Amino acid sequence: MNNHLTVGLDLAKQVFQVYGTDSQGATLFNRKLRRPDLRAFFEKLSPCLVGMEACGSSHYWAREISSLGHEVRILPAQQVKPFVVRGKTDAADAAAINKALKQPDIRAVPIKSVTRQASAMLLGTRSLFVRQKANAVNALRGHLAEFGLVAETGVTNVVKLAAAFEAAPDSQIPPTARFALSELFAQIELLTERISTIDARIASEAKEDGDIKRLTSIPGIGPLIASTIKAYVPDPATFKSARHFASWLGLTPRSYSSGGKSRHTRISRMGNRELRSLLYIAAMSVLSAVRRYEKGSRWQLRLLERRPFKVAAVALANKTARVVWALLAKGGCYRQAPELVEAR
Repeated sequence: MNNHLTVGLDLAKQVFQVYGTDSQGATLFNRKLRRPDLRAFFEKLSPCLVGMEACGSSHYWAREISSLGHEVRILPAQQVKPFVVRGKTDAADAAAINKALKQPDIRAVPIKSVTRQASAMLLGTRSLFVRQKANAVNALRGHLAEFGLVAETGVTNVVKLAAAFEAAPDSQIPPTARFALSELFAQIELLTERISTIDARIASEAKEDGDIKRLTSIPGIGPLIASTIKAYVPDPATFKSARHFASWLGLTPRSYSSGGKSRHTRISRMGNRELRSLLYIAAMSVLSAVRRYEKGSRWQLRLLERRPFKVAAVALANKTARVVWALLAKGGCYRQAPELVEAR
């Protein structure tokens, strides 16, 4: 590999910018390339170090350029921004990537495989449909409330709204409003079917993956959460410990230290929002069962006694994340602790 050449690549849809420097930092080239010419340009270069910002197409180009013999590193965009000299141009961005690439303390983003990207796409599509369904249900509730039809909150109570809507006379709901509301009901039904189809596909693929099977042995984690973990979590060996993994997910307190004094506040929420929310919802489900049946581990019972429910759910999500890291990094399956006790 030519260690004397470092290339910063600013990605785009059609026009790319490449900025190359030698070992002394002197500029060798700074030029624009059209999309059809990008691969041919790197084919002519001897193997070198190439850097690019993390974005939607970065993993594709990282795989393409790596196949030509180059070493490719994907850098977090927020860590490249401080190296931008002035203004916002493609040339300045490519130069900033080149400078950031030479910093020893900047961690690169792991390059995703095609399979991992496909899994993330399936999960993203499901999340999109879930949001659309929630928006449609909220719109339906608001419109029906204008005509005096209400029901308890929750997606499961849409059936009650549908029954009330069908029973309402035309004098209460005009034909135009009835048509619009019928379209909303049809959209909710269609989205429900699509979500169920995706859930079936996720469950089917989960049966063939050994890591997902081991993750589903953890209380509160099913095929959906396990598949999300497998799709979004990089190599667990990149994390020094379970706490580093929980911190990466944003489930640890934010720390403020100055003058020898340290203060911890609310969780940072700096990680993957989708995965963090799923772990939190799973923790709430587990603690709801513990509180309802008054049966669980001593740690869970003591936690519910001295902390508010949602704070306890965050703590359990943090603990679950550490268990997840342990299973992925060290292997094995989850073993239920034998200390389940009933509350007195």
